[in-house]
Amino acid sequence: MAEGHSKLNGPDLVEGIALSDLPDGAKLLGHCGDEQVLLVRRGAEVFAIGATCTHYGGPLVDGLVVGDTVRCPWHHACFDLRTGEALRAPAFSPLACWSVEQRDDRIFVGEKRKRPAPKQRDGGSGQVPEKIVIVGGGAAGFAAAERLRREDYQGSLVMLSNDEAPPVDRPNLSKDYLAGKAPEDWIPLRGESFYSKNDIDLRLNANVASIDARSGEVVLADGARTPYDRLLLATGAEPVRLTIQGADQPHVHTLRSFADCKAIIERAMTARCAVVLGASFIGLEVAAALRSREIEVHVVAPEKRPMERILGPQMGDFIRALHEENGVVFHLEDTASSIDGSKVKLSSGDSLAADFVVVGIGVRPRTGLAETAGLILDRGVVVNAFLETSVPGIFAAGDIARWPDPHSGENIRVEHWVVAERQGRTAALNMLGHREKFVAVPFFWSQHYDVPINYVGHAVQWDEIAIDGDIVAKDCLLRFKREGRTLAVASIFRDIESLGAEVEMERQIT
Repeated sequence: MAEGHSKLNGPDLVEGIALSDLPDGAKLLGHCGDEQVLLVRRGAEVFAIGATCTHYGGPLVDGLVVGDTVRCPWHHACFDLRTGEALRAPAFSPLACWSVEQRDDRIFVGEKRKRPAPKQRDGGSGQVPEKIVIVGGGAAGFAAAERLRREDYQGSLVMLSNDEAPPVDRPNLSKDYLAGKAPEDWIPLRGESFYSKNDIDLRLNANVASIDARSGEVVLADGARTPYDRLLLATGAEPVRLTIQGADQPHVHTLRSFADCKAIIERAMTARCAVVLGASFIGLEVAAALRSREIEVHVVAPEKRPMERILGPQMGDFIRALHEENGVVFHLEDTASSIDGSKVKLSSGDSLAADFVVVGIGVRPRTGLAETAGLILDRGVVVNAFLETSVPGIFAAGDIARWPDPHSGENIRVEHWVVAERQGRTAALNMLGHREKFVAVPFFWSQHYDVPINYVGHAVQWDEIAIDGDIVAKDCLLRFKREGRTLAVASIFRDIESLGAEVEMERQIT
């Protein structure tokens, strides 16, 4: 996350600027009083909005204007230029808006406008449910609850989470917060007062035993029953556990929850060396965070190159070199065979010292509730374009959902934070009867030291990687193609092009 600007940039917009200084389609950064304001011109209209994304503070002046919206260059949040409303995750909070007046070929920004009431959508099909229950306290569950109340849903809203903490910003748990660069108050997606203020009955440490689809009830482990008219399953995924000898020791950690992250940080306070098992996104982000704490880090993984399966060999080689430059030692094409106290024994016969171990060898979708409820499964919970499962009235979103992706033409399931948030929003609308198809292009980002990697689309297999720019110079865009068609784009410091690729993919499916 970015801290607030201490120095104001650009002209004083209260004093006005020449209309000619803002050509059609252009953006201009200025200020009103002590706040940074972004001007955007579209034809005869000029909009004045907050200059930084409400997600992590990305500079919207470097973003992309698409229609009457602006998209953040960092993590692809999207805002309405007219109202400031956050239209797409990962942002939820709106931007401030200012009044704009044009006089004598000059533009003047006036007072900050009052927040308009949310636009009411046309009534959905069918009766509005009286009781909605959300099972899960992660990205999809939170986004659904937030959207329901933003849509002025007045019915009962119960959110059942087996976590001990309210919904948190999970991507930060393996990035800045773990590295010691972010304060704890950045981590909750909303403060606890948000739930009471919005009449969201958030129940923590709530273990759901089963779903009784016939009676329309969620059965908790203690036998209590919670009725629903619409149900959203957003149970997420859980880390794959090690099965080797010694994996159950207290200094062997996985990273999924806020509590997991705090436990690793506590270990890191006094540790000198750590072993990370797994060289995908979580494993390597953890490695980078621990190196920021000056801990010796060894990464053990079975593959030949880190992240090659997702990003290809060229990017895999770059990522390995980047981590090695920062002191990480790799043990690739190897696995842990046992953990004996502070020693991790490898299949190759080597032995590594470890004050603690972090296991990042993947996750598996938590589909047990869906299976016992009789929902159709296919390596996840099968949903239609509206995110409804095979049982009417029960929806699924996030890591468990396998949906018909209109871009690839395949049924896909992805474990991306932004996808889960966007699916939660769409599921909320559809539980209210709006029948909105989920057509968002998948997106995720990963952070390694000072290098961000953005990824748009979804490519399980490709037959060509077209590279524009220089990967080693940290200035590149890679297109993953199959039969000449671009399925996904990965980029480093090519933010506008990444946003452009997203727009192009959207146009192909509309």
